[in-house]
Amino acid sequence: MTAVISPSSPGSVGPVSRPGDDDLLAAPVVGARHPWQWVGTGVVLVLTAMFVHTLVTNDRFQWDVVGDYFASSSVLNGLWLTLWLTAATMVVGFVLGVLLAAMRLSSSPVLSSISFGYVWLIRSVPPLVQLLFWFQLASLFPQLSIGVPFGPSFVTFDTATLITGVVAAFIALTLDVAAFSAEIVRGGLLSVEEGQTEAAQSIGLNRGRIFWRIVLPQAMPAIVPSTGNLLIGLLKATSIVSVIAVEDLLYSTQLIYQQNYLVIPLLLVATVWYIILTTILSIGQYFVERHYNRGRRRQQPSSFAQTFRDNLPLFGTLQSRTVGGRA
Repeated sequence: MTAVISPSSPGSVGPVSRPGDDDLLAAPVVGARHPWQWVGTGVVLVLTAMFVHTLVTNDRFQWDVVGDYFASSSVLNGLWLTLWLTAATMVVGFVLGVLLAAMRLSSSPVLSSISFGYVWLIRSVPPLVQLLFWFQLASLFPQLSIGVPFGPSFVTFDTATLITGVVAAFIALTLDVAAFSAEIVRGGLLSVEEGQTEAAQSIGLNRGRIFWRIVLPQAMPAIVPSTGNLLIGLLKATSIVSVIAVEDLLYSTQLIYQQNYLVIPLLLVATVWYIILTTILSIGQYFVERHYNRGRRRQQPSSFAQTFRDNLPLFGTLQSRTVGGRA
């Protein structure tokens, strides 16, 4: 402890004690108090406990019925159609999106304008409206023909027979995915600095090698997360096809509860399946992102378990305390 005389306090009658550096370094560190954080934590814990309690104790959820129908043949058939529709529309839509992005970035004003107009139109119309439009296409064009433009037709199809519910769903969702994936790809390519391309051109690389070896690897870290979110959103968006009686996962459960009136348990069956599928897709997205972020691995979690703990720090804290207590 150091004793000094304070010259700035004329009213003082004795020396004023001030802590020295050693006293300051030895003083205990007192953490900042966050009372409202504790209040918020308590409220969230109470609400979470109430939610879990009602899931367990409310007999109207009828978990036994959920278990009976969870793996029934009609539900699994609907699940298969949902998976097929998601995969098919995602693959075809993403390929169309890449073409639209290339058109938008091209030097042709016609191609760039058409790509912009397509993306603007599709993104402006809700997917459900597009779905209903394609399903009712026969009202606008009773017949579709293949032939010479503005000339003779070689083959003619009845539109009502050709555009079934599944075909209408495939067309509507594919066109919607193409518009959004075009913007994702375009944004990813534009995130690569132009100097990278100029440097590659200066050493004599052709345009193909520049794109595949220089531009695309650097654009993928920006493209993959958005594409993963688009895929998960598409999986859930396929449920809108139930309005045109396409027997996907949701419509399959609807058909069952229209017969036995067990609405909530059958909706829970669809809900649990959607949660399982989105969780699997999220895990796949993590590994794809990790693959394309190899050059930035120092900024990425070292493992999937580390990512789990970073996103759910409560479990990481409990685990560390458990390990510490055992030690």
